[in-house]
Amino acid sequence: MSRILLLCEYSTLNGGERSLLALLPTLQRHGCEFLAVAPLDGELASALAKLQVPLVVDLTWNSKPGALQDRRNHLGNVIERVDVDLIHANSLAMGRLVGPVSIAKRIASVAHLRDIVRLSATAVTDLNCNQRLIAVSAATRRWHLAQGVKQEKIDVIYNGMDTDEYLPRVPTGYLHRELGLPHGSVLVGAIGQIGMRKGLDVLLEAAVDIFQQRHDVHFLIVGQRYSGKQEAIQYETELHRRADEPALNGRIHFLGSRADVPLLLAELTLLVHSARQEPLGRVLLEAAAAGVPVIASDVGGTREIFPSHEAILIPSGDVQALAAAVVKNLDSVDSRHLQAIAARRRVQNVFGVKKAAMALLDIYREVGDAR
Repeated sequence: MSRILLLCEYSTLNGGERSLLALLPTLQRHGCEFLAVAPLDGELASALAKLQVPLVVDLTWNSKPGALQDRRNHLGNVIERVDVDLIHANSLAMGRLVGPVSIAKRIASVAHLRDIVRLSATAVTDLNCNQRLIAVSAATRRWHLAQGVKQEKIDVIYNGMDTDEYLPRVPTGYLHRELGLPHGSVLVGAIGQIGMRKGLDVLLEAAVDIFQQRHDVHFLIVGQRYSGKQEAIQYETELHRRADEPALNGRIHFLGSRADVPLLLAELTLLVHSARQEPLGRVLLEAAAAGVPVIASDVGGTREIFPSHEAILIPSGDVQALAAAVVKNLDSVDSRHLQAIAARRRVQNVFGVKKAAMALLDIYREVGDAR
């Protein structure tokens, strides 16, 4: 049995955390025992407890000057106290943290790269200290190779989806009742963190045109803002201000974070993802698995999910193209149905949770044997 120390940056359950959690049961059945270093309070801690993964220490992220080395010293002390075979960092920041520590403590480490962001030369050096790096898409891999990450270290493992949890369901109308909407209203959803990268401002601009052509459509925005930066706060404030304008008033619904996304998806006619960048959007996989047609920006790894006719892909930031795609899709019942069938089939064939877990297990074994 391999003992693996997970390093998790956030206390919340966003795409990266959900993607990791989805793999753990399969890995546990194949002999992996997990411990975790993560924030002690929050949704992630609760989810790890349900999987019987103990939290050995709180290592809350701190970006103050000098904090990185302090955290590396702290992590080194933790490694000396716990008996583990390797370390798995579940984010780029945690990969930076652990890379030099793994060399100093002579312990194998792998790190997940779930972001397409610009890195400093120091950050790249830190990441290259890990024995292996896991990109969530080929687009993510190409991005980091161009920044100097070593080619021989980086593999692609797609996020895995449990298609028994996310599956087509018959809508019950519970969201219509919750929101007090007419029974015949068409619900179009956008799911994810509220932040500039997700392009919700583009969606609201497109909604003005959509509402002029379709008077039965309501948009549901599911998710919340996690960033405490002033620009992020201002961005969210502006979204709400825009949604309150006469052209949109009463037809944009901010639902916040929801625990019922597998059921909520069944209530949607369409999912729209107007992101400016997306390494491999988990919500796109969830929607496709649930049989919900998707319109998405053609950025990052999105075309790797939908390479052909499985979704409608549009240029990022193109308000007119987004509005036209939504209206056309809503007017084409047969086309939506065929698209949804093709998308779910692709998720089942390419993005299955067992396939992803076994690919990760192979890396665990290779890295462990190399040490």
